[in-house]
Amino acid sequence: MNSCELNEISDFGCQAITWGLYVCYGLLIGSLVAIVGLTLFNAAKHPKTLVGSSIGIGVLAVLFAVSYALSDDVVSASASALGVDAAGSKLIGGGLIMFYITLLLSAVGLLYAEVRKIFL
Repeated sequence: MNSCELNEISDFGCQAITWGLYVCYGLLIGSLVAIVGLTLFNAAKHPKTLVGSSIGIGVLAVLFAVSYALSDDVVSASASALGVDAAGSKLIGGGLIMFYITLLLSAVGLLYAEVRKIFL
């Protein structure tokens, strides 16, 4: 018995789902190829724009390194039941800390921009 029979989906419905997934996978792959291709094309055309992007990626890498260093590797009982080990817990903690830092920085940036508009 396949999953379509278990979920009482008709043969036509099962085929439609299967082909729909194939189309979505194809569109995803096509969009990824277009993103990478157009980015490389634009970078070759205007190489000075890569400097700003490289600085931004570098800042994010440093921010993640700091966040990872601040996180702990304690594994709770519920996380352990899901198969999370100490390294995974530290990686998840680093990602969460980085999210909180970027959220705070973006909120401060938005507040600064709005207050600046009032006085200028």
